[in-house]
Parts: sequence; C-alpha cells; structure tokens
Amino acid sequence: MLELQALLFDVDGTLADTERDGHRVAFNAAFADAGLDWEWSPALYGELLAVTGGKERIRHFLATHRPDFTMPADADGFIAALHAAKTRHYTELLAEGRIPLRPGVENLITAARQEGLRLAIVTTTTPENVTALLTHTLGARSIDWFEVIAAGDIVPAKKPAPDIYTYTLDAMELNPDQCMAFEDSANGVRSVVDAGIRSLLVTTNGYTVGDDMSGATAVLDQLGETGNPCSASVGPAPANGVVDLSYLRRLHAEAIGAAA
Repeated sequence: MLELQALLFDVDGTLADTERDGHRVAFNAAFADAGLDWEWSPALYGELLAVTGGKERIRHFLATHRPDFTMPADADGFIAALHAAKTRHYTELLAEGRIPLRPGVENLITAARQEGLRLAIVTTTTPENVTALLTHTLGARSIDWFEVIAAGDIVPAKKPAPDIYTYTLDAMELNPDQCMAFEDSANGVRSVVDAGIRSLLVTTNGYTVGDDMSGATAVLDQLGETGNPCSASVGPAPANGVVDLSYLRRLHAEAIGAAA
C-alpha cells in the first residue's frame, strides 16, 4: 500500500471561507468601479458558484441574467479588466485581515511541515489571490512551504475537469495514491476523483453543505481545533474533534485499501 506523502489543498472555501464576504464583495466593488449596476447578492453568488473561475463566472452571469447587456467590441479585454479590478479589491480585503483561515488549517499545515509531508495548492483562483491569502494569514514565507502552487489559468480546463490535479501530480512526480486532497465543493470533488486521487477530505461551508460529495473519503464541517471540534456527515470524525496527521493517515489507508 502506498503511504501518504503529500497534502493537496484547494483554496476558496477550503483554506478560508472566502466566497460570500470576500470574492462576492470584491466582484461588486469592481462592478461599481466600472459604472455597472450589477449587484451579486449572497443567494445569486451561491448560484454562480456552480461555474468555476472568475472570468467564466462573469460570462455565465451575463448569459443567464443580463442577456440584454451590450458587450464592448473587446469582450475578452472587458471581462479581464473587471476580473483584475476584482482581484485588487479582494487582496485589499485580505490585507485588512477580513478573511481568516478556517479553523484548524494553520495547525494542520504546521504539523505536516514538521513531519516532512509535501504540500501543494491546487485551485482555480488566481495566483495573486493565493499569494495574498497566504501572505496575510501565514506570512510571506509560507508561499515557499508549498512545492507547487497550481492556480488560475495554468491549465485550460478548470474544475470540475481533473486537469489542475493532473498537472500537480505530474509536477510533483507523485502517484495519485500517495496524496490526499482537500476540497469543499462538488466541482472540486469531481476534479479530484477524475484525476485518480482516492483519498479525499471535504470540509463544507455555507455554500457547499448540500453538494453531492460522492467519492469523498470523509466530509466534515471543518478541520476542528481545541474548543471548536469538527463533526462528520460522511465517514469517521476524528476522536478528539480535531483533524491531525494520525487521523489523515488512517483515512488515507482506508481509502487506498478499500479501492485495492
């Protein structure tokens, strides 16, 4: 059986609860800057999250909610500029400390580094968003803790396509059975499973708690920390309510063993 060697982390909704009060707010600020009367409510944004990628999300919004909008001649440039403005607003929110890591994330990353597990980021968000989140939560040096930061448009097909995970596995020269992935949504789960990774821990959030997580080894509400334990809706919960490396290794062994 292949032992656990690497932890592969999604970002939005997984490392931090970034969507409702982070990305959504930043999108609305970017729209206002551009003189647009678009306002993405929490409910509408939850609907739009079915589409991965910020530029793709804008296109989907226009097609489904504003088909009357007249696009500029350079539609790609227009959308790219909106997305760039959104990224600036988002990084400002991070700099203000308004988007903390989810419970247990920092403790788990610290423990993994201490025991020599390899780390990677696997996300559809932009590299700028990733580095801003890491810098303003774990410090600028934390960027170097991750052997690979696979983000944004590094592959043409975004989640739920498996491409971003396949890219990461190739870059790290890892067998899928040597990894555990961390996701928060159905799109992420599909991406992981289709990349051949069988060890998958999902931590849900307000937008994804009802998603189909078929293929996940365990589904928890969070990673948990002292005084704030996690609970499981699929698979076993850690005995002490906190996800630690012994729990992850047990989950991994069960996932690989069950599929053998």
